[in-house]
Amino acid sequence: MPLFGTDGVRGLANGVLTADLALSLAQATAVVLGQGRSAEARRAAGRRAEVVIGRDPRISGQFLSAAVSAGLAASGIDVYDAGVVPTPGLAFLVADRDADFGVMVSASHNPAPDNGIKIFAAGGVKLPDEVERRIEAAIDGPKLLPTGGAVGRIRVFADAEDRYVLHLLQSLPNRLEGLHVVLDCAHGAAAGVSPETFRDAGAEVTVIGADPDGININDGVGSTHLDKLAEAVVAAGADVGIAHDGDADRCLAVDAQGRVVDGDQIMAILAASMHERGVLKDDTLVATVMSNLGLHVAMRERGITVLQTAVGDRYVLEAMNQGGYSLGGEQSGHVIMSEFATTGDGLLTGLHLVAEMARTGKTLAELASIMTVYPQVMINVKDVDRTRVSDEVVQSAVRDVEAELGDTGRVLLRASGTEQLVRVMVEAADDASAHRYAERLADVVRERLGL
Repeated sequence: MPLFGTDGVRGLANGVLTADLALSLAQATAVVLGQGRSAEARRAAGRRAEVVIGRDPRISGQFLSAAVSAGLAASGIDVYDAGVVPTPGLAFLVADRDADFGVMVSASHNPAPDNGIKIFAAGGVKLPDEVERRIEAAIDGPKLLPTGGAVGRIRVFADAEDRYVLHLLQSLPNRLEGLHVVLDCAHGAAAGVSPETFRDAGAEVTVIGADPDGININDGVGSTHLDKLAEAVVAAGADVGIAHDGDADRCLAVDAQGRVVDGDQIMAILAASMHERGVLKDDTLVATVMSNLGLHVAMRERGITVLQTAVGDRYVLEAMNQGGYSLGGEQSGHVIMSEFATTGDGLLTGLHLVAEMARTGKTLAELASIMTVYPQVMINVKDVDRTRVSDEVVQSAVRDVEAELGDTGRVLLRASGTEQLVRVMVEAADDASAHRYAERLADVVRERLGL
């Protein structure tokens, strides 16, 4: 089984992900990434290769980041430890410091017992699959084992947070005075930096989910649990609520009435604003096939093209990089603003969303009304042969439903990448129709593809 998943190496800390594995992975990464052009240039100048490392506040991150640091320093690489920092902050710092690569210890929105190791290449960009395979192969190969003064040093990256905050503030088109924001930091990596940044940008700030103890990350709070944020916004009479996940690469929102504004709606708001201001590259938004039909309709009405990708922020990034596009993301709240970030950044997204409220004088509900969210029903049909999803009878049933829906709905059949199941997704103008069509297609899938 491959070590790297869709977002680095992730699993139960001290189960799948042990200190030994973290150290070995760091040593292998040093072999593959620690000897590139920038590292060679440093060595020619009498310096060592440099790495920035960060983590979220889950308790296992302490020993795992220590193991990663040990493996890197033992390989002759200088480590700059940024401590607890959001994943997008780590990516920014890798580029800002011109480091050879970066390592983030986090399991994002997963519960506290899990953890993960995500590696960023020079410039703060995600690794291609081919480089991940090379690192995996290098785990069992020879290590870099310098001695004496050639071993790496481990230093505290003292101004890491200040650099990131300044970067975020400098990205804003306008300040946030006059707006009251409730922030849910998921007891995660944003607990310190997000409230500080929103206050520095001029907002009045109320904070929940900002007391990390190492084991409460994502526990009933954050972008996967929006009820408490909605309650806090209404109770405080605030203008908007912003929710991060554990490593703060996501942003979801709630309006003043406590209604959820998801990633598709946030992208619609930002795309329309950027289009109006002439900064949306090629008038194009990049989104996955799972984005709501309402997003496509809203963008089409405003002369904005929606370029679709496979599910996963790595595919969004790939398409954005290939076309040089400036905005993309997912319904889950991974939003990428490529002028300012190389990955999804929940703080950046939240700040720019609130900045649009301040710029226009509109409420979040008014801004979000540019997009009508179509009811979306997903059915996971289990115990079927996922390899036969292109079966002609199944595809004929899909075409029939698409013909009946016309411009008022959408169908997506997708085989799971890991389980024997097929996902049936239907969007329609009303909830009853979406359920009816989804069940109809699910029955056909069960009958034709059942094991």
